[in-house]
Amino acid sequence: MSWLETELREQPAALARFLERQREHAKELGQLFRRPDVKYVMIASRGSSSNAARYAQYLLGRANRVPVAFATPSLYTIYEQPPRLEGALVIGISQSGGSPDVRAVVEEAARQGRPTLALTNDPSSPLAGVAEFVLPLEAGEEHAVAATKTYLNSLGAVALLFAASTRDAAALRELEQMPERIAEQLERSFADAPALDAYARVEGGTVVARGVNYATSFEIALKIRELSGLVVEAYSAADLLHGPIAAISPGWPVIVVAPTGPPRAGLDETLDRLQERGARLIAIADDERVLGRAATPLRLVRAVPDWVSPLTAVIPGQIAAMRLAELRGADLDNPHGLSKVTLTR
Repeated sequence: MSWLETELREQPAALARFLERQREHAKELGQLFRRPDVKYVMIASRGSSSNAARYAQYLLGRANRVPVAFATPSLYTIYEQPPRLEGALVIGISQSGGSPDVRAVVEEAARQGRPTLALTNDPSSPLAGVAEFVLPLEAGEEHAVAATKTYLNSLGAVALLFAASTRDAAALRELEQMPERIAEQLERSFADAPALDAYARVEGGTVVARGVNYATSFEIALKIRELSGLVVEAYSAADLLHGPIAAISPGWPVIVVAPTGPPRAGLDETLDRLQERGARLIAIADDERVLGRAATPLRLVRAVPDWVSPLTAVIPGQIAAMRLAELRGADLDNPHGLSKVTLTR
């Protein structure tokens, strides 16, 4: 078994370990979001961590009704003209904690006297060293280049901060049920994987979602690109209709991420338009009406609350990325030209 598959299967245990070890610490960190001098949240990230940041933009934006913005690291490194950060709580997300540009943003925020928080799998990393507060991801060592359990635990960290900062006991209980739901989803998605053999000769694809799973669409597209080299792009369903849908031709694979929740209804028009254009639909969904419209249905476990649905919705995409890479004869643990830690400025 590859490291990639091993680490995919470790995800339920990794999330359960994180919640057990960091639950009380997160309650203390939740106070950061309630500080009277915090007017907005700014997040610095790269790669898969930026997809976790997209999830945070929705979730933490709802938590205390403050804007959540993404940092522009080049202003801190290449241009050496960092913006003023009055009112900011600055969060750096880096699974390795080794990204120099993410560290530069957090370091500058600390210099300006702003509260800083690092979400990282390595509490001894350079990022953790410059942050005032650290929330370790507790995913354990990850050997495969493509992030799986560290990405899922990054989502879990964002979700735990949401529950802690809002002091929402019901949300915390829902989050604590997710390791079991993720285990169920893994079993289901591995069983569905052979259906993806029909896509062995595709040249690319598109991934579409809305709401909290906007992050999921980007992570699925990234995983497929990393592992198989296929050109796959992600879009909000709304953005797709504003022009990019013109590139969808008959037979083009489109993965639609559509778990039950508030964004689901808004995807109906997108599905209609995609079917009109002859797209080859792959549906990641729990609604039989959506699954019935797809050439390839990838079923989600039911009754997962919308706000934590990215933790299960990403799994069919992770397994699809692995399957497509296998079909193309790729090295699952060491994709061509990639390394585990990418150092950019």
